[in-house]
Amino acid sequence: MPQLYQAGSLNTNSLNVPNLYVQIQKPTTLALNAVSSGRIGLVGTASWGPLNTPMIIGSMGDQLAAFGPKQALATDIGTAVNIAILQGASDFRCVRVTDGTDAAATGTLAGATLTARYTGSAGNAITATLTQNSIVTSKYTLTTSHATLGSRSYTGTTWTAIAAAIAADTSALVVATVPTTVPDLAAGTEILSGGKDGGTPTTEQFIGADDTTRTGMYALRKQGCALGILHGLTDSTSWTTQATFGLGEGLYMIGCGPSGDTISNAVSMKDAAGLDSYGVKLMFGDWLWWDDDTNGDMLVTPQAFVAGLFGGLSPEQSSLNKQLSGVIGSQKAGLVSSGTTQTYSDAELGALFDAGIDVICNPAPGGSYWAVRGGINTSSDDTTDDDSYTRLTNYIAETINSGMGTFVGDVINDTLFGDIRAVLLGTLSNMVSNGILGSTAAYAVVCDSTNNPQSETALGYVRADVQVTYQGINRFFVVNLQGGSSVVVTSATSAS
Repeated sequence: MPQLYQAGSLNTNSLNVPNLYVQIQKPTTLALNAVSSGRIGLVGTASWGPLNTPMIIGSMGDQLAAFGPKQALATDIGTAVNIAILQGASDFRCVRVTDGTDAAATGTLAGATLTARYTGSAGNAITATLTQNSIVTSKYTLTTSHATLGSRSYTGTTWTAIAAAIAADTSALVVATVPTTVPDLAAGTEILSGGKDGGTPTTEQFIGADDTTRTGMYALRKQGCALGILHGLTDSTSWTTQATFGLGEGLYMIGCGPSGDTISNAVSMKDAAGLDSYGVKLMFGDWLWWDDDTNGDMLVTPQAFVAGLFGGLSPEQSSLNKQLSGVIGSQKAGLVSSGTTQTYSDAELGALFDAGIDVICNPAPGGSYWAVRGGINTSSDDTTDDDSYTRLTNYIAETINSGMGTFVGDVINDTLFGDIRAVLLGTLSNMVSNGILGSTAAYAVVCDSTNNPQSETALGYVRADVQVTYQGINRFFVVNLQGGSSVVVTSATSAS
């Protein structure tokens, strides 16, 4: 009878009975699944939610449920998510940080203590109501409600039963603490109070610790983010730390200078910080006016606009000249509604770009709209100072890193070399098909005996050499116009 085997479980050298042996092999991987190029890692403050824990956010509804109402703060997570979504982003990992003074709101109802599940001022708007069942009078229902966070209800005949129901609900708004002597249930209402946000974290608290329990920025490790912002943090002493983290994690970090900065001060701060890295895009401290649907007109850092723009762009794209949404003015230009139209001169823009600092302003090369004006990072190397270099390099490297590890442990032979080449070539070919790379002539892969001599493979080393040519970005568009009555046109006019 024929026999079935999983690939690798049949030792063909030991067969001694004539028969049919069928080996089931896994489908061959011809290309790697591309990683996300638009996921934003965002660290900021909020009035609700867990601390130092990456939360998956895909919409404003998710944000409000996880972090509560938006606040009129430069560091507010909700404001940043709102701005970024308007630019096209839809995938976030958000981390809440505090200054350590945050506290959970509390209240006492019918002898039991109710404590908000999370610290923050949002807890002060939680109403807890205990009502008696009109038919089964021994039963009571505790309802906890919040205008933004929603409502939850729990029914029981004792405080012990209700507290257990609350504990079993992972989305509960409160935690119930029942005294040793369990009090009787009684109808009533309590509004929790005493919640504090701790909304002014220091630079160290934004950066956090890279320990067993990661906090702050380091909580974004291994979250698959392509972009990172410490929202509202403008301390120049943090920039090189952000650069190191970004390069190590494959994140393009978006930094910013302080509100109302001057060009000379911005250049001096960057030089003093020693920031020179393609891992960071530094925005000039010309903050933007934003008409928030909750808090009205606000001055906000440019970070979320830039990160949100990238969140909706393919990785080969630059931020240069891409129109932004929701900007109603800037510190330099003033509010659009006021009619102020201060603009940057070429000399001012040149000073910023020479220093590796970008800016959002109006007009843009394409017309009268708000846009990122330089499309650059902080690298002083002309070959790596464009947005597209950072984003595309990280994208390709992270895509390779996400799947090529399966080859570790395989026997080193021509079959392995061929499989490695096939996967890498298939992956790069897909990038051509998607317009990320220009053509099949834009890449080459070498993985064979020419770059893997026996002296190295005998020690367990295998090397694949990959070369990729990126598409350039049109930064300096020159049109040569010759006109006049004496001009002789020598080219033939097309039929069209």
